[in-house]
Amino acid sequence: MTTRLVLVCHGATSATRRAAFPADEPLEHPDPAPGPPRADVVLCAPHTRCHQTAAALGLDPTPDTALRDCDYGTWSGRTLDDVTMSDPAAVHAWLTDPAAAPHGGESTQDLLTRVGTWLDTLPRDHHRIVAITTPAVIKAAVVYAILATPASFWRIDVPPLSRTELSGRPTSWTLRVPVSR
Repeated sequence: MTTRLVLVCHGATSATRRAAFPADEPLEHPDPAPGPPRADVVLCAPHTRCHQTAAALGLDPTPDTALRDCDYGTWSGRTLDDVTMSDPAAVHAWLTDPAAAPHGGESTQDLLTRVGTWLDTLPRDHHRIVAITTPAVIKAAVVYAILATPASFWRIDVPPLSRTELSGRPTSWTLRVPVSR
């Protein structure tokens, strides 16, 4: 059975506005995106911002820890500019080496592996799955689905409340570009 997976990015937070590493802050404006997506199953990352987005969409999700954001370790809550000013070598390593985790958290490669494993272990008995999660998890899912290189992770932009759709089944995913009406 082919699964349609809609990945919904959480709404805007103070961290998205400030270009900061998230620290489980709430939504700035819990306004829903236009209409909730149809789903047989709704999953949600264990963050306040994701649960608030689901509620604003009128969805009652099942928490899924595999959808949690990247662990940014000591950088959580700090802006990218602040971290770059205090430790430019660490930021450079993080942006250029997928295995680097200079912040003491999760590397990009670890995130890609975790999200790929999640995709490949999704239940096959659901036709439509909606998952409310973070930009990093959505970017990792796209990189995994299209068999892109880890460096491609940095070339994907996922804005608040955007929807990214994958279809397929474990180990065989396709990125679906939404149709504009």
